Amino acid sequence: MSFMRWQVHRGVLAPLDATTPGSPWWRQVNERLLRDGCEAVARSGGHGGVPSSSTIDLWMQFVATPTARTWYRAHNGSIVAAFLQYRELAAAESLAERFFLNVVLLRMLFAHALVAAPRLSLGRFAICSSLLGDPRLGMAGAFLSLARILPDRYPFDGSIEAYVADEHNLGQMLDYGIIVPRLQRLYQWSAEELGEPGLGELIREGSPIYAWSFEDRHVWNPERTSISVRMLRRIVPVSSRW
Repeated sequence: MSFMRWQVHRGVLAPLDATTPGSPWWRQVNERLLRDGCEAVARSGGHGGVPSSSTIDLWMQFVATPTARTWYRAHNGSIVAAFLQYRELAAAESLAERFFLNVVLLRMLFAHALVAAPRLSLGRFAICSSLLGDPRLGMAGAFLSLARILPDRYPFDGSIEAYVADEHNLGQMLDYGIIVPRLQRLYQWSAEELGEPGLGELIREGSPIYAWSFEDRHVWNPERTSISVRMLRRIVPVSSRW
C-alpha cells in the first residue's frame, strides 16, 4: 500500500490524457497485477473458466497456502510477466526512468530471495533473511523504499549518477554492497522459481539490461564505491549455495 501511494503521489498512474500524463508502462504493469489478483479472488470464490495466463496458477497456490514464499511467487510472477510484455513501453521512457525500472526489478527479486533462497540473498547470515523479507513485516518495505533515489514527480530526466549519489547510505549499501554482486545468480534463480525463462534475458554478465544498453553497465559497477559498501561485500560474500 505504501508503494501504491508513492506511485499515485508521483503521478505515474495519472490518466494519459491528463495535463501531465502518467506513464503508459507503469499503468500497464499495475493493471496486470490488479487483474491477476482480481481473477484469483474470483476463482477462490467459485468462478471458473480458462485462466487468463500462467501466472494465475501461482496466485491460486498462494490462496491455497498463504505463506511469504507463495505470495512473492504470485506477486513477482505477475510483475515479471508484465515487465516482459511491455518492454516496448519501457523503451519509450527516459534514460533515468529506465534505470529506475531495473532498480525496482532487482530489489523485488531480492526481497523474494530473502524468504525463498536465504543463502543466495545473505550468505552466512541466511538465518536472518526470512524475517527481513517477510512481506507481512515492516522491514520488507525498506527494500522497496525508493523515494530518495529519484525525484518524486513524473516525468523527469537528469543525471543518473547524481541520483545514485543522493541515495541514502543504507540504500547504497543494500544495492551495491549486497544485491549487485549476486545479480546474475539472483536472476537465474528467480527465472526458475517463477517458471519464467524470459527473465534471464534481462541480465547480462551481472548487469541488468531491461530497456537498458549493456554498454552503459558502468552504473551497476562503479569504479569507486564507499568504504561501507566494500566492507559489506567482504562481510556478506556471495554463497555458492541457494
